[in-house]
Amino acid sequence: MSEVKFSDFYESLVKLAKSFEQKNMLLKIQPDLEANIIRIYGEKTDSLALAKAGLEGISELAYTTAEHHPYWNLAYNSSQILKLVLEKWNDKLTKEELDEILWYVDEIKNATRKIEEK
Repeated sequence: MSEVKFSDFYESLVKLAKSFEQKNMLLKIQPDLEANIIRIYGEKTDSLALAKAGLEGISELAYTTAEHHPYWNLAYNSSQILKLVLEKWNDKLTKEELDEILWYVDEIKNATRKIEEK
């Protein structure tokens, strides 16, 4: 029995997506076969939703890395800023939210100084 590859799964997924196209459901498939990642989006997915989904990956990296990596603090605080911005993309940021962003910026500056010192 031959080894099943991730690319085999991708090819099957493309066939499945085409079967849904025949039912008037358009899907966007974005493969990154080298990383074994396939992203599937509905036809009405917009840039804001894509950005939020991408941010989840960055946040997960920051949460799971914790203090074991010298850049975790940069990733974490940057992702928190982006999370606030994306949540309020179609609204106004409040004074409290802007203050919170400035606090994260200070944390980024502190983390940057620590990296420079090493």
